[in-house]
Amino acid sequence: MASESSSPPLGKYLASSDKKTRDKAVKHLSVFLSNLENNALPEIEIAKLWKGLFYCFWMSDKPRVQQELAQELAELLLTITGIPSSLGFLKGFWITTVREWNGIDRLRMDKYYMLVRRFLNASFRLLIRVKWDQAALQDYTSILTNTGGPLCPTDVRVPAGLTFHLAEIYLEELENAVSTSDSPVPVPILALLSPFISLAAHTPTNTTYKHLEETLFRPLLTGLRSRTSNPHKRTRVSGFEYPTIFSNACVDVPHTDGPMLHSTLREAILQKLFAVASAEDTRDANRRKMYALYKTAVEDDDDSVG
Repeated sequence: MASESSSPPLGKYLASSDKKTRDKAVKHLSVFLSNLENNALPEIEIAKLWKGLFYCFWMSDKPRVQQELAQELAELLLTITGIPSSLGFLKGFWITTVREWNGIDRLRMDKYYMLVRRFLNASFRLLIRVKWDQAALQDYTSILTNTGGPLCPTDVRVPAGLTFHLAEIYLEELENAVSTSDSPVPVPILALLSPFISLAAHTPTNTTYKHLEETLFRPLLTGLRSRTSNPHKRTRVSGFEYPTIFSNACVDVPHTDGPMLHSTLREAILQKLFAVASAEDTRDANRRKMYALYKTAVEDDDDSVG
């Protein structure tokens, strides 16, 4: 294997059938990535690395080994010191995951769900580390929504199961990342939701839209309403309420907006949904559903005031 600081490990070592060889290759990669700084790897090299890393994780068998390796691979994202290089590595993860997802058998699916969860959490911690830098945040959302990303509405290769899983865990892992931060700046919730709102507007699949509304938009809007409504008519909210996000969130720019009232956040999310629904390129069927969601939420607000 090449010198630990001069070149990344070859994919054949990462995907070796021998656990010791794989472990050594991952350690080698961690050292290599920590020395990258702002010298981003070419996309072809990242693709080779991720082909090896995907099958490195494929070869892991026992639950504890899988958990430890998932965390170790996700932490590689934070090992890289330069944000462009970190995001390039993250892009490689999503492109490889989308491409290989349909080949994962049912016995391995749960561990890949776990790997996605770990990388999502690490992505949020990376953005927190740079204080939700606007350029970094824009690049992050582009990774999710561009061709090869898990929230791209026009890429037919994106597996619905991967998109659904991401929607289900998105706010939960954002809550986990923010709650463990020592001094988090306000969370730009609207910017983070924008890939899902765009997908809701443009997806050609009814089940995808329905899943986004039921697992992401409605729980978030209901949670915010439960904290602002008439206490005598307080809405019962089932599941996770994201207390850290709700108490420290803004719309788009943390350093300008600062933490906002729950009612202000809810109104901003509703206005964004309405604006995207009104856009010319939104699919007609999706537009009607988004308008219906907006109308129901506004009526709920009126009832809570009354």
